[in-house]
Amino acid sequence: MLALPSPANPPEDYEQVTTLSSPARPPIVIATRESRLALWQAGHVQTLLEQRGHRVTLLGMTTLGDQTLDRSLSKVGGKGLFVKELEAALEDGRADIAVHSLKDVPMDLPEGFVLACVLEREDPRDAFVSSRHAALADLPQGAVVGTSSLRRIALLRALRPDLRIEPLRGNLDTRLRKLDEGQFDAIVLAAAGLKRLGLGARIRGVFEPVDMLPAAGQGALAIEVRAGRQDLIEALAPLAHQATWLATAAERAVSRAMGGSCSMPLAAFARFDGEYLQLGAAWGDPDGTGPLVKARGAAACADLAAAQALGEQVAAKLREGGARYLPG
Repeated sequence: MLALPSPANPPEDYEQVTTLSSPARPPIVIATRESRLALWQAGHVQTLLEQRGHRVTLLGMTTLGDQTLDRSLSKVGGKGLFVKELEAALEDGRADIAVHSLKDVPMDLPEGFVLACVLEREDPRDAFVSSRHAALADLPQGAVVGTSSLRRIALLRALRPDLRIEPLRGNLDTRLRKLDEGQFDAIVLAAAGLKRLGLGARIRGVFEPVDMLPAAGQGALAIEVRAGRQDLIEALAPLAHQATWLATAAERAVSRAMGGSCSMPLAAFARFDGEYLQLGAAWGDPDGTGPLVKARGAAACADLAAAQALGEQVAAKLREGGARYLPG
């Protein structure tokens, strides 16, 4: 199991670390999707690495997930469609690292790949966005809400079963444009993406986790590398945020234990309360019938193994409550 680096300032032997991308060596190449949000995320990592003396360039790529907009992700292979082309670039040497939204990363990486670090999390909550209504409670009966997330669909139905929920795909700007064109009365997006792109003013309100649990890993960025690139793993260690990595490891363990499937409504969110990691999860039946199954757990977690064990315990509680394992 990959050891979890602790957050750190640049080490004392700073010159030795910076030789990874010294003028005599090629720069670190970051593979990234070409959406505005993905480029912001890659640029953010680029800045952090350059502040530590590395030379960094970006390799923009269009993934199958970006190209397939007429069907839901759950029907065409899941969110892993956003990372496969980036992994191919790592494997053939065109890129050294790939920056991902962690919630898009499959629960189990292909052999030979590892997550080198998870960065400090942005706001993990879901955002209510509307041009005419201030909150979900203000929507009239039968209002049209846009989202293609099975998790959000299940949670919205639990909050407002009278709403009409319609599919919404595309990058962030495309989704906002469809809202502004009047195709929807409201849409639900990740607050983190809006804030990162300076669009926080579009948020009319956020859903607290007690009402709408986020997806596993939502709001966090992860950096993927080839498993044998110990030089990169060491260079990326100072970017890791321990509390975020532990919390998201617990969340992802819930999803992995439930099958890691994009075709089921599953939410998992963890945060520290002192030394204890508090983890909540919710599971909905994929056919949309029946109530949500909810479970909670808490444990003192100082390493990835403890965090993952907590996630597995909460997943077991979900199954005890009637949730079913659905392989991805």
